[in-house]
Amino acid sequence: MKFILFANTDWYLYNFRLSTARALQARGVDVVMVSPPGEFGPRFAEHGVRWVPLRMQRASLNPLREAGTLANLVALLREERPDLLHSFTLKCAVYGALAARAASVPAYVNAVTGLGYVFASDRMKARVLRPLVSALMRAALGSDRSRVILQNPDDAEAFHSLRLAPPHHIRLIRSSGVDIARFNADGRKPRDEGALRVLLAARLLKEKGVREYAEASEKLLAEGRDIRFLLAGVPDEGNPSSVTREEVEGWQTRGLVTWLGHVDDMPTLLRDVDVMALPSYYREGVPKSLIEAGACNIALVTTDLPGCREVVTRDGHDGLHVVPRSADSLAQVLARLDDDRVLLHQLGARARQKALADFDERVVIRRTCEVYDELLPQPLAAAA
Repeated sequence: MKFILFANTDWYLYNFRLSTARALQARGVDVVMVSPPGEFGPRFAEHGVRWVPLRMQRASLNPLREAGTLANLVALLREERPDLLHSFTLKCAVYGALAARAASVPAYVNAVTGLGYVFASDRMKARVLRPLVSALMRAALGSDRSRVILQNPDDAEAFHSLRLAPPHHIRLIRSSGVDIARFNADGRKPRDEGALRVLLAARLLKEKGVREYAEASEKLLAEGRDIRFLLAGVPDEGNPSSVTREEVEGWQTRGLVTWLGHVDDMPTLLRDVDVMALPSYYREGVPKSLIEAGACNIALVTTDLPGCREVVTRDGHDGLHVVPRSADSLAQVLARLDDDRVLLHQLGARARQKALADFDERVVIRRTCEVYDELLPQPLAAAA
């Protein structure tokens, strides 16, 4: 049995879906990763997973180029002849479903991890694209040979209200999961005094609240507070909402953030962090940075918006909520945690409890395999 996992970056597949691939291999499945070329693709070989590059420009609107991408994907599927195609992110879900039909792939699963730029942005480009993308999704995601996996109830409601996929084809699996053995509280010492260390780890998109994060730092620095703002991630050149490298370097030059760039070893970084902040107003699935930090006993600060509210469900209980697009709100909440270290530790402990209960990747992988079994002629356990 052969499965293809397809995404718009090798970074996503490597960081979010490698554990799924290895679990499938343990069940006797031949797994092939497919994505545009990148620095992470060759790393799959270290784990015994095959990777095939596919030329694809994430932000392209050129009809000829996009038709070529779709044709190349169809050719790849006809050559590989997978039993199942699992596509991740909105564009890949649409292209994957269309290509799977054309190549007569027996089953295909489409994971939409947040509705993303087209549905979240108020920019003219996004508003123009929205009806077209919606029509393509309705055409692509309606087959009885397919399922759609969403990460939060808000997206499920949006899919239902916009009629993007048949309701009986939608499955809800909260997050891509976290390795709770790798992300844990080992080696972390409660910090009752000294500089509060805050981290934002994400693609550096405006809608992730990156600019508000830098502005909050500026406000608290002006108040004389000793709070260290760490920023992990790089600008996303394929996304029109990305902040620029020059902008981030400017924040660092002014002492507002310590920019770490891409971080491979997140567990080590998180051992020396007190707060994970994600003031996002992006249409998230369930943010990986929040559940990883929660598993490490770290206090969480985010917005009460789709995806984020799946992790911080109640303000003051398993984290703190901030007002979207408000640097003032973020600064006030971080100052509160700087002053109240007891609350800081309580929120971290509850975040850890929630991560263990709801976001263990072993549960996510098991539920994903259950979705596969709905479409396969024999269950994965029998195949193994």
